[in-house]
Amino acid sequence: MYSTTDFRKNLKIEIDGEPFVIVEANHVKPGKGVAFVKTKYKSLITGRVLEQNFRSGDKVEKPNLEARDMQYLYKEDTHYVFMDTTTYEQIRLDESAVEEVLDFLKDNLEVEVLFHNGKAISVEAPNFVELAVTRTEPGFKGDTATGATKPATLETGAEIQVPLYLEEGEVIKVDTRTGEYVERVKK
Repeated sequence: MYSTTDFRKNLKIEIDGEPFVIVEANHVKPGKGVAFVKTKYKSLITGRVLEQNFRSGDKVEKPNLEARDMQYLYKEDTHYVFMDTTTYEQIRLDESAVEEVLDFLKDNLEVEVLFHNGKAISVEAPNFVELAVTRTEPGFKGDTATGATKPATLETGAEIQVPLYLEEGEVIKVDTRTGEYVERVKK
């Protein structure tokens, strides 16, 4: 059990059998009355965000969560197939469990799959992935002092903004948390 004194950002809690992650927790001590924690938390299954005030001393359950390193193998119909890198066990997840990382999911990518009570509920990509640019306008020489960008389509189908000098076929590093270009990868 967690007490409200343990509440902080990214703490995983369970309410009514559903796992949540705390997005925001502000401890409030009013002049009159009982102290409370104003909390905003997000469901790890549905993605919905809720707000609730917890009185000081309230307790919530610890969720039964397990994170496993897995490798993305391929897409089969409406499911995505992942393999546990230690046991070689394969699981199939539907699109709702992987929608947050779809833009960065490529074959053989190492990801972390989160399980709640033995059932896979979400997939988390590494912070940075290297992807090839498959389509973009021709590069320009000069005119780079402005920091201008242009749209580019990556091998996964994602579209991001890249610097003007990048061309098709180049490999770039992308931040999966923001979906932004980081740097060109030299190979």
